[in-house]
Amino acid sequence: MAKERTKIEDYAFLSDTQTGALVSRDGCVDWLCFPRFDSPACFASLLGETKNGHWRFFPEEEVKATRRRYRGDSLILETEIETKSGAVRLIDFMPPRGENPDIIRIVEGLRGKVPMQMELIIRFDYGQIVPWVRRRKRYDGLEAIAGPDGLILRTPIETCGKDLTTVAEFTVEKGDRVPFVLTWFASHTEPPRKVNAEHALGDTEKYWSDWSQQFHSKGEWRDAVMRSLIVLKGLTYAPTGGLVAALTTSLPEKIGGVRNWDYRFCWLRDAALILLALLRSGYLDEAKSWRQWLLRAIAGSPEQMQAIYGVRGERRLEEFEIPWLSGYENSKPVRIGNAAFSQFQLDVYGEILAAIWQAGRAGLRLEDAEWALMVQLIKFLESNWQKPDEGIWEVRGGRKHFTYSKMMVWVAFDRAIKLVEELGCPGDEHCERWQEIRDQVHAEVCERGYNTDRKAFTQFYGSDALDASLLLMPVAGFLPATDERVRSTIEAIERELMQDGLVLRYRPEEEKVDGLPGREGVFLPCSFWLAYCWHLIGRKKEARELFERLLNLRNDLGLLSEEYDPREKRQLGNFPQAFSHVALIGSAVILGDEMFRPWTA
Repeated sequence: MAKERTKIEDYAFLSDTQTGALVSRDGCVDWLCFPRFDSPACFASLLGETKNGHWRFFPEEEVKATRRRYRGDSLILETEIETKSGAVRLIDFMPPRGENPDIIRIVEGLRGKVPMQMELIIRFDYGQIVPWVRRRKRYDGLEAIAGPDGLILRTPIETCGKDLTTVAEFTVEKGDRVPFVLTWFASHTEPPRKVNAEHALGDTEKYWSDWSQQFHSKGEWRDAVMRSLIVLKGLTYAPTGGLVAALTTSLPEKIGGVRNWDYRFCWLRDAALILLALLRSGYLDEAKSWRQWLLRAIAGSPEQMQAIYGVRGERRLEEFEIPWLSGYENSKPVRIGNAAFSQFQLDVYGEILAAIWQAGRAGLRLEDAEWALMVQLIKFLESNWQKPDEGIWEVRGGRKHFTYSKMMVWVAFDRAIKLVEELGCPGDEHCERWQEIRDQVHAEVCERGYNTDRKAFTQFYGSDALDASLLLMPVAGFLPATDERVRSTIEAIERELMQDGLVLRYRPEEEKVDGLPGREGVFLPCSFWLAYCWHLIGRKKEARELFERLLNLRNDLGLLSEEYDPREKRQLGNFPQAFSHVALIGSAVILGDEMFRPWTA
């Protein structure tokens, strides 16, 4: 049976908090990287063709209907498939674990008798390398090995090889539960011990139940916020606390376009928003781990600080293209790594100090050596804040004096001062100097970042272009939402950056600022930010309507990517996207008037 191309929003997300998988609506795993989020994929048909690897179960008969859901507040996926002969349920999950990751699939009979088929195509190194496959009786499984990677499939069902594919045929009756366990191991070692699928299911359900019960909100949008928190937990690399921006690489911001990036890394600018989301939701352990990851990653010389790091704090994320993958719906190139790691991005200093400030207010105080690192960062910023940079959107068209970057420089000095004055960090000898620079930056942004003709803060000094990142100005505490300049900026963005009622980051064709051809979809976090702003300036009914519309853009499982095409009505960009889910949580807090305070104040 031929498999149709799956839309981005038709995927489900699995995770064991070290790596993850995407499962299509018809039960096919099209993306899986072992053993880490940023490891080479062993199933890469998401970005190519069937031959690049997937794992699929399907009935021999025509499918009459499918339904799916997550089991409670978990990442255990249940997909029901109906045929004329009966119905089966696929139970898919990845148990949070130690050294050897598993993806486990249980085929359960619900009604009647359903003939089923399995198709397993393993292709290591992003769909390129055909493994050596052999049966290992001693380990009761089918082993696939190539280079550093090994996989072993364990199931009571007989499998056979056909055209470099592992296949099986079996029939499921009501009450049957047929397990399939695929486990990764380093190829130079022996396969790990066999996993009992039912025990692993129980352990995984308990893990997610225990974790989700720490969230006590009874707010109007509790379920949407809980699902977003689960996504953030699922995108967390548990051994270090680092949180990747998304599970995937190279899902396009425009179908057929070149704006395809690798998001399987950790962005410093996410830290402030993610920390606040975790702290507000009661997840102090996760917030502490994320803060510790942040401090380890940036340790060293301040001038060597990057905007992006690997999940263990790696600094070299060299970007290259994979020619043998055709790209999602022929959107090329497929990129691995992210060259933005070498960019100079001033705003990250503000986001770091904001994150440390938030954590301090929640009781996560700095050690002396950690505070000394913050002082060194601020000292570096004192000498370098007047330089142009590549900005929040990581442009590739040359450095500029981006207004958002300078605003976040102000945030850095402001929070450093508050860490001393309000949280008792030693630094009285610095405060007067920092206050002078803070005031200087504020005056410069108000003078050079505000365009009196446009009646708006613009993308960079001297520019006429608008930028939706400046919607965060009142949320960052730089100016109140009631300030006439902020209000007019909000209104200008509303007039000129909205497309079909949602918000673009900026218009790439206007200033050629990003150095890339083509357009992109509306940016979902920016649309949430507009809802924030409308609420803060008293347009609460419109804010709620926009927020509810954004909630309706989630897929049936509550997941969001980075962007959306309102004309084609499809999600775009890498998936699921941490930034979108953080913005959703922030909107729910602000619109629900749940102890709102600026996210950096």
